Amino acid sequence: MPVDFLIIGKTGWIGPKLAALVESRGLTYEYAEFRMENRGAVLEALDRLQPKHVLNAAGITGRPNVDWCETHRPETIRANVTGTLNLLDCCAIKGIHVTNFATGCIYHYDEGDFKPTREGGRAFTESDPPNFTGSFYSKTKAMVQELIIEFPNVLHLRLRMPVSDDLHHRNLITKITGYEKVVNIPNSMSILTELLPVAVDMSLRDLTGMYNFCNPGAICHNEVLDLYREFIDPEFKYQNFSLEEQEKVISAPRSNCELDASKLIKANPGAEINDIQLAMRKVFERMKINLGK
Repeated sequence: MPVDFLIIGKTGWIGPKLAALVESRGLTYEYAEFRMENRGAVLEALDRLQPKHVLNAAGITGRPNVDWCETHRPETIRANVTGTLNLLDCCAIKGIHVTNFATGCIYHYDEGDFKPTREGGRAFTESDPPNFTGSFYSKTKAMVQELIIEFPNVLHLRLRMPVSDDLHHRNLITKITGYEKVVNIPNSMSILTELLPVAVDMSLRDLTGMYNFCNPGAICHNEVLDLYREFIDPEFKYQNFSLEEQEKVISAPRSNCELDASKLIKANPGAEINDIQLAMRKVFERMKINLGK
């Protein structure tokens, strides 16, 4: 019997969250057991499971961070370029809709129009070409995006700095609370509790095209850490450093940008997608409850 969803990313962070959402709606799913670059295995699984929709939450970001990709370039290409394109092509041949979870870390503020909106600049839209290839990870994502958007069966969702209600090690909050110092620059962020249900809805509606998949607005690391101190650890302390100082302790530069979420909001008028300042406060309200259980 055909399944409603085939989910790629069983051992990742987002894949199991998607599975729980799908199951909560009474829909069926199977996890993919193949490697995306293995064309024969992908086609066999599609024929055997006959999924109505595919959710691709797989890919390499690097462990413990994207610096890993600088020294593991073939592996990064194999997953983020070759594997992704192979999966989407196989699904296109079979006429299957794919929701592809990607990244918006392919942009960076500049000295022109693309300054933080709180400084009078404008946010990046889906039609703006990537302007950041400072890391090999971002370079692969920017390159493959140009090809992904040519597939008519793909919904391409660009997340930024994902945040969850727990202290999972992939959660941005967990990452920055463990840093000795942080940069204080406004950035778009994706609150998974609000956005992942929207992704499932968009998939079920067979929407296609590219969307900035983040909450509206931007928030600084300092603002996030102040909320952490308010809700979770009153004794927590942190320090700032500049981008120039940061570059001395990392292998590759990092993306800092604000994405325009207007297209996403317009496509989902009934969804609860709060401004990032409110959404982040709600995260910590839920986190405090979760940690107290």
